[in-house]
Amino acid sequence: MTLESLPGSSGYLDLFPERRMSYFSNPYVLGLTVIAGIGGLLFGYDTGVISGALLYIKDDFEIVRQSSFLQETIVSMALVGAMIGAATGGWINDAYGRKKATLLADVVFTAGAIVMAAAPDPYVLILGRLLVGLGVGTASVTAPVYIAEASPSEVRGGLVSTNVLMITGGQFLSYLVNLAFTQVRGTWRWMLGVSAVPAVIQFFLMLCLPESPRWLFMKNEKDKAIAVLSKIYDIARLEDEVDHLSAALEEEQQRKRTVRYLDVFRTKELRLAFLAGAGLQMAGFNSNQLALLLSLIVAAMNAGGTVVGIYLIDHFGRKKLALSSLSGVIVSLVILAGAFFAETPGSSNGIYGWLAVIGLALYIAFFAPGMGPVPWTVNSEIYPEQYRGICGGMSATVNWISNLIVAQTFLTIAEALGTGVTFLILAGIALLAVVFVIVYVPETKGLTFVEVERIWKERAWGSSYNTESLLEHGNEST
Repeated sequence: MTLESLPGSSGYLDLFPERRMSYFSNPYVLGLTVIAGIGGLLFGYDTGVISGALLYIKDDFEIVRQSSFLQETIVSMALVGAMIGAATGGWINDAYGRKKATLLADVVFTAGAIVMAAAPDPYVLILGRLLVGLGVGTASVTAPVYIAEASPSEVRGGLVSTNVLMITGGQFLSYLVNLAFTQVRGTWRWMLGVSAVPAVIQFFLMLCLPESPRWLFMKNEKDKAIAVLSKIYDIARLEDEVDHLSAALEEEQQRKRTVRYLDVFRTKELRLAFLAGAGLQMAGFNSNQLALLLSLIVAAMNAGGTVVGIYLIDHFGRKKLALSSLSGVIVSLVILAGAFFAETPGSSNGIYGWLAVIGLALYIAFFAPGMGPVPWTVNSEIYPEQYRGICGGMSATVNWISNLIVAQTFLTIAEALGTGVTFLILAGIALLAVVFVIVYVPETKGLTFVEVERIWKERAWGSSYNTESLLEHGNEST
């Protein structure tokens, strides 16, 4: 039995191509995507706003101005919180649902924003940064999964990528807010505190939205799940989706297994899926730190590139888009390295400066449409339903750990080895990422969740696997 011989929604759409949905064809799904994507906005805003706020924090707190350690802690504590939030957020998603996880993230983020805005000293500010990070980490797991589970397979990539657009839009918004509050009393307090507004808005909007239909179905709340799915699909396709969910639920009931973190490493197909997902997150690690150095114009370029990615990811495919994106990233990093190697101390030749600007612009132009949205999209769709939360959380934790490593080492390596060598190291990592994507990452464009899961089972047990052999070997490790 091979993947191609199995029925699925993609086969249904081959029979009835006129019923394929477009990105804008279902206002309900698009509205749900935008509301859930506010979590991405919070993610992006916090990433960008701290760079501007820190300049004014140093003016208010002498101890911060005199201590580079405190400055680094204020910035990186949000990353620490995000790692914890992502790791625990995956379990919260699976145990209590995507909606409750989002509501919890909003509450924690709002509390963190209020604590930061009212902080009497840098240590309370650091506590606020930790709380905000917890909210961001939970949201970074929840939003892509929630959107993916409510999305038709043929537009799932574009809809999940909308969350990435919200991230880059949040970065752009943070620069605007930084500019807006530069002449206002309590500058940095406004910059950090205003982030509570979108969190509060999302909280109340989410109260009006349903739980993920797939999560509801797996929790045996079938009537509620079908009620939600009926707003997404027509009658004929609704029956097809319900049949797939019923089959998946029956298989899980036969296994009668409790979901555990160790299963991710003990079960071969889960291990393969997690390797692909976490590896993609590591491959995309260096964008956020470069984004902190962007001007307002380049930040807008980053958001514009993500819009292109929303279109390409469901037309070009995840794997091809990732490979073309990484190829361009390698070229741009080599250009950046060459510009710094060619620049000599005391040189007045401005051509190398412009070469560096071109390299940076190319980096964003190639990264934003591809390796910006692809890792988040793939991680939202490659795991089985019952493990989607914890595996997504583990992969997001890898992303945040990678960001923290870059934040703590980039300038140190640049000072020790030179900026040109540092960019060449990044180019080498991107080259390894190309090999990784070719070897480990499958193409999931247009596939249903059931079909994606079967890819891993075939890779794990061979194309001749069947249900009986899966039940026999499901608990075994190799």
